[in-house]
Amino acid sequence: MEYFEKIEQAALFARSALSLMEAHRVPPHPGNFAVWYVYASGSFPDLKRAVDETIAAKKPFDDAAMAELRRRFFGFHAEGEALTHATQRIESALAQVIEYLGAASRGASSYGDTLQTFTDKMAGADPIVDIRDMLRSVLNETRSVTETNRLLEIRLDSSSQEIRLLRENLDEVKREALTDALTGIANRKLFDLVLRESTAQAMEKGERLGLIMLDIDFFKMFNDTYGHLMGDQVLKLVARALTDTLRPDDTAARYGGEEFAIVLPKSTVAEAARTAEILLANVAGKQVTNKRTGEHLGRITLSAGIAEYRLGEPLGQFIQRADEALYAAKRQGRNRVVSERDLDGSTIGIKSEPRKP
Repeated sequence: MEYFEKIEQAALFARSALSLMEAHRVPPHPGNFAVWYVYASGSFPDLKRAVDETIAAKKPFDDAAMAELRRRFFGFHAEGEALTHATQRIESALAQVIEYLGAASRGASSYGDTLQTFTDKMAGADPIVDIRDMLRSVLNETRSVTETNRLLEIRLDSSSQEIRLLRENLDEVKREALTDALTGIANRKLFDLVLRESTAQAMEKGERLGLIMLDIDFFKMFNDTYGHLMGDQVLKLVARALTDTLRPDDTAARYGGEEFAIVLPKSTVAEAARTAEILLANVAGKQVTNKRTGEHLGRITLSAGIAEYRLGEPLGQFIQRADEALYAAKRQGRNRVVSERDLDGSTIGIKSEPRKP
């Protein structure tokens, strides 16, 4: 989870979080505080809705409830442990290499001392006895150094392969830490990073930046009717549609649950809206089928909200405007695109179509 607030905003959110935790009798542990801080900031609409639903249902925020919120919205502990483990293994392999090189250096130094001693003794040596003994000593030392270097070469080759494999493993762990395991697209953590970098670039170069928030219509009903396995297939279908439709520089992410987000560099609100309309049409045109039974399960539709970055604004405010447009689209019938400019009640895009319940 990335935080973008300045000190005044952060202090305000922190005070609000502590007040809310006290009101709901939540222990102010660091993990609990992170949940309520993000809730107070409004920067993660999915988390805010989850907390609001718990409040509306008058359920307690006990240890189990808080643990579930942390798991759902701050679930990067396992990836962090994997990164730490991979890094430690690389450090251990490098330490072995340094040890091998140190041993080789000590061996070379000893060999040099032997040669120097041989040279020093040559001047007063007995031509038959002394030189023969000294040559034997040099020969033995040479064999020892040769064997040491042979072992060193084997060990360095083995360590080199180990480090290469560990680097590949570390790259894979990093990739997995930033990828949604189910859909294969960016996860919320990578979305936060991309959005921060994209807004910084937009400010630096004076470029436009669009944001699309997408939500699958009636997804809970679909899950309840056909089961979570079919629901997972729908999530994958939507992710593939995003990947097939977007430009290389655009970033699509699973924002949480059935909600997706798209960062569109160099895009105005109108250009982002047109992209969203294409996405909605692509998804609505796909028939969902249970491959095991051959049963047609109807079509999936999306609702979309669009916002354009206002240079210098807090990122939470930028996301919130797109999310408000998204929920305006859902209130106005779903399967449509609403931009921040359309929040007076007008809409753009395609009309809702009937679907199987």
